[in-house]
Amino acid sequence: MASLTLRQIRKTYGGGAEVIKGVDLEVRDGEFMVFVGPSGCGKSTLLRMIAGLEEITDGELAIGERCVNDVSPSERGVAMVFQNYALYPHMTVGENMGFALKMAGHGKAEIAAAVGRAAEILQIGALLDRKPKALSGGQRQRVAIGRAIVRQPKVFLFDEPLSNLDAALRVQMRTELARLHRELGTTMVYVTHDQVEAMTLGQRIAVFNAGRIAQVGEPIALYDQPANLFVAGFLGSPKMNLVPVTVSANDSDGLRVRAHAGGEFALGASVAGVAPGAAATLGFRPDQVALADAGSGALEGQVDLVERLGDATLVHVRCAGQAAPVIVRLPGHVAPLPAGSRVALRPDLARSRLFDSAGEAMQRGA
Repeated sequence: MASLTLRQIRKTYGGGAEVIKGVDLEVRDGEFMVFVGPSGCGKSTLLRMIAGLEEITDGELAIGERCVNDVSPSERGVAMVFQNYALYPHMTVGENMGFALKMAGHGKAEIAAAVGRAAEILQIGALLDRKPKALSGGQRQRVAIGRAIVRQPKVFLFDEPLSNLDAALRVQMRTELARLHRELGTTMVYVTHDQVEAMTLGQRIAVFNAGRIAQVGEPIALYDQPANLFVAGFLGSPKMNLVPVTVSANDSDGLRVRAHAGGEFALGASVAGVAPGAAATLGFRPDQVALADAGSGALEGQVDLVERLGDATLVHVRCAGQAAPVIVRLPGHVAPLPAGSRVALRPDLARSRLFDSAGEAMQRGA
């Protein structure tokens, strides 16, 4: 096992296109770190730089105490699991899993023992004599992971390994990966665009945006306390409701804001440097807002859509001045609200977040 240290890592392609823009990150020894972000944000490029498949333009990458900028991929002590499995079709499962050890000159008995141990961990011992074409997608992914395990790497790298699987199999494989990490205790870095994967697998998550890390932290901390509007709007399904407001007062009596869709809210202690009239954004999760009767002085709007999901009901409310509807998460057994109904919304202000005009979270008192 080993820690992973990135110091001001940059990647620039020909023509001056910079895709990784000075990333600093410490991945702890034995940690399960998830890189998450939209397509094109640079997370897979950074993973390939860690693997040695992409050159580092600037900065320093260390595995353990060793700088590996100029170390070949095979000597870095990492193993990568790809999205498309990358199995050799003419080889059996056992041959695929043991191929790297064979190329490194290990003996047949040693290879067989390593493959056997990995197959037992992944519960694919009965598949060792099959060819990849005879396997399901989930079985192929297990073989790809097994091929990485037999190398006993210091760091496992996963590049969207579950994206080709159906929804039910993704859930099963998430469970398997979490169990695998507990059993092996090896450092793992996992790239995904799936927020559910990120939240359920990662001990910590690094949220990427346009080649930079927007925020890094434990899943629940990012969910409850996003540092900026990007993280607030990206993490969570449904995402955080973001309501434009104007600061109406910021004095000894505390900070108050008025929503463009109606309603004034007291948000606790004053915040230094924020003047009345300043534009801001009030953020709250769908489970942090309740329905109230229209005309009660809260946010007001019209029911646009009701999604009944069984365990929950999502009510989409169209409010004035809002580009997107405000979503309210209610228990699944609530009586249906007809589309077109007028309702009022009362956010849980103690759990809400306020963002300034630059999109950064304001630190405010209780």
